[in-house]
Amino acid sequence: MNRSLNLSLLVAGFMAIAIPRLSQAEWLQFRGPSGAGVLANSTYPTTWSVDDNIAWNSPLPGGGWSSPIVVGDRVFITMAVSKDIGRPKGFGGGVASMRGLSSRKPPQDPISFELHCLSLIDGSEIWKRVVDDRRPAFAIHPSNTYATESPAVSQDQVFVYFASTGVVACYDLAGEEIWKREIGAFRTSNNFGTASSVAVDDGKVFIQCDNEDQSFVVAFDAASGEEAWRKERDVSTSWSSPIVWKNRLRNELILCGSDSVISYEPNTGKQLWSLTGTGGTFSGSPTCDADRIYFGNSGRNSRGPLVAIAAGAEGELDVEDETSDKGIVWVQPSSGPGMASPVVVDGKLFVLSRSILTCHDAKTGERLYRNRLPAKSVAASLWSTNNQLFVLDEAGNTFVVEVAEDFELVGENSISGLFWSTPAVSTDCLLLRAADRLYCIRSTESP
Repeated sequence: MNRSLNLSLLVAGFMAIAIPRLSQAEWLQFRGPSGAGVLANSTYPTTWSVDDNIAWNSPLPGGGWSSPIVVGDRVFITMAVSKDIGRPKGFGGGVASMRGLSSRKPPQDPISFELHCLSLIDGSEIWKRVVDDRRPAFAIHPSNTYATESPAVSQDQVFVYFASTGVVACYDLAGEEIWKREIGAFRTSNNFGTASSVAVDDGKVFIQCDNEDQSFVVAFDAASGEEAWRKERDVSTSWSSPIVWKNRLRNELILCGSDSVISYEPNTGKQLWSLTGTGGTFSGSPTCDADRIYFGNSGRNSRGPLVAIAAGAEGELDVEDETSDKGIVWVQPSSGPGMASPVVVDGKLFVLSRSILTCHDAKTGERLYRNRLPAKSVAASLWSTNNQLFVLDEAGNTFVVEVAEDFELVGENSISGLFWSTPAVSTDCLLLRAADRLYCIRSTESP
């Protein structure tokens, strides 16, 4: 056997060991395996503090509200690195800085848009890649970042999207670039910036680009980066992320936009159904189970409806027409979530708005309880593991609520920092991204 062949086999063997294998227990995209914020089983501790069950914390050299992604013993995380951009502000600081927001200027110097791969074991950096390096065309809200879109992983590939420059890129898990495409950067409402994360399923990468110029959804072939299909959308800016709803009848790509929700056939882009009458736009993303998908929105001064749509819906639906037999299961007026995406688990739908947690019967929409949490403002989406619900506020307080028909707050954990990013869950750990560092919650008790 010649030397070059020996070397090739050695490298291939090393890569097979070094690159993790994918499993459903990993957090491969925004809000986990199904995009719904639920991982049935995990052994991460439900109590932690700055001195307890923090396995490691790693400083982050750049800003970003994108969620970390967990693949085997690796963590993928995106960020925008610049000496001239400060850390994002919380709700209070953001509101105080909004004067003149629509006329705010973008940064004058280029930003390094980066993908980092960290060790889940100790938080050390394995590799990093500069995906793009340029000056963004538009300004953003002081509470937003230039790296708010979460990446996604499928078939040993990691996909990243930076909407502020319009770049979509694919890397293998060792950090080699496979393809890169540009879809354009566009104005957002009042310069609030962008947020819609990547969705991946069955060999396609889905990008929702709702803006003030030319909204559209595009699907790329995951292997080649070639455009599979594209549909124009008659909507304005939205910050919701697409979700592939794998229900009991079929797969559907669901996009929440301004005053509308549309379902597309993922392979072709054919529209399956649309819903109007939701009012306003969406900050949170949908959640789902095998029978229904649930979504809603809230504005600054009012709450929109909370809606459940059945698997197999079709045609044009309207919130005002609940008698339709084409797919609307129920509507709860003035019950939509705020920025935090809802969660459905064990037949119960949990919705948060202005620190008030509401639990609905997922089948009927009936409200089971409504309780205020002692939380600061909440931007991170809700999540659930082991029949418990978790709510992370921006001050680093995580509230643990039992999944039951009656409200029961069973825990409260605190670490310092500013937290808007939705956490990621693995089989034995929880990852919390603050404005300046990443925390790994894992049992630190000696075996």
